[in-house]
Amino acid sequence: MRPFDKPALSVEQQLELLKQRGLHVANDDRAMRFLEVVTLFRLSPYMRPFQEAGPEHTFKPGSTLKVVVDIYRFDGSLRRITMDAIERVEVAIRATISNHMCPKYGPDWIADVSVFSSSYSHSDLLRPLQNQLDKERKKLGREIDRIKKSRQADGVQQQRIENRMRDNYFRFYGSTYAHPELPPAWAVLEELSLGTVSTLFNAIGKSADKKAIASRFNLPFEVLASWLHTLTFIRNCCAHHSRLWNRELSIRPSLPKEWIIPNAPADRPQPKQRLYIVLTMLAYLTDLISPDSQWKFRLAEIMDQQELGYLRLMGFPNDWKRQQQWCLE
Repeated sequence: MRPFDKPALSVEQQLELLKQRGLHVANDDRAMRFLEVVTLFRLSPYMRPFQEAGPEHTFKPGSTLKVVVDIYRFDGSLRRITMDAIERVEVAIRATISNHMCPKYGPDWIADVSVFSSSYSHSDLLRPLQNQLDKERKKLGREIDRIKKSRQADGVQQQRIENRMRDNYFRFYGSTYAHPELPPAWAVLEELSLGTVSTLFNAIGKSADKKAIASRFNLPFEVLASWLHTLTFIRNCCAHHSRLWNRELSIRPSLPKEWIIPNAPADRPQPKQRLYIVLTMLAYLTDLISPDSQWKFRLAEIMDQQELGYLRLMGFPNDWKRQQQWCLE
């Protein structure tokens, strides 16, 4: 461990540092305008494949800022199309859990600790929901007071109050119903983050219920639980504008036994450890959930614009379009 001693650099100094390290910059003015809105820190991970090993971070001969920026922009497109697929999966898993659990256990099953495994911290699920209800009650009260102080006609005021109540279901529920404490599970599920939904699914006490939910996706429930965990990590990367390209997965998914994912040569990133396997999962799920979406064909169009070497850094095999989960050729 050593103290942090790097100085803060102006945009001009950031650009000069890159040039000193051997990065070719075709237009200084355009480069500085780009660094003003992106920063060198955010761009740095995209530069690593073009840098020599060692603490000096010098660039390999022929490296250009344009190539780095092109990959950065490609990564933005990659995040957007990945987020599109995850959104479909997220909505589908909420609906599938609700459609199975609510008819079987009733609308308040999420509040029933006996539905979950004994190791699940059920109170940690309920506490933020209860806090949210209380917060919405108070917020609605303030808005009603403000509306009633206006000089609008009574009918207009009442309509505005009604609109405020219905802006948010938790707000509507808390101002309309006295019991049970929480809204019905189908409404609660819509408020939970994907990470919480992932944990909740894994914590359902009976394997038969998890099997029934996972059967909608033609997956073993252990595999679906693993996928939700991995997709939560990837969703958070997308939401925080973090890099997907060239990222090694810290949370690697389990795969169905019948899936055949070829290993790459030893000197290349492995498909099961990089974004390729996540995109393969999403191609499978979007075909199942939304077969008319054409999602994987839109992804292929984006990939076709990139050099094969850049795809390999994401774990893509050379013949990825012919793999059984893609079938694009």
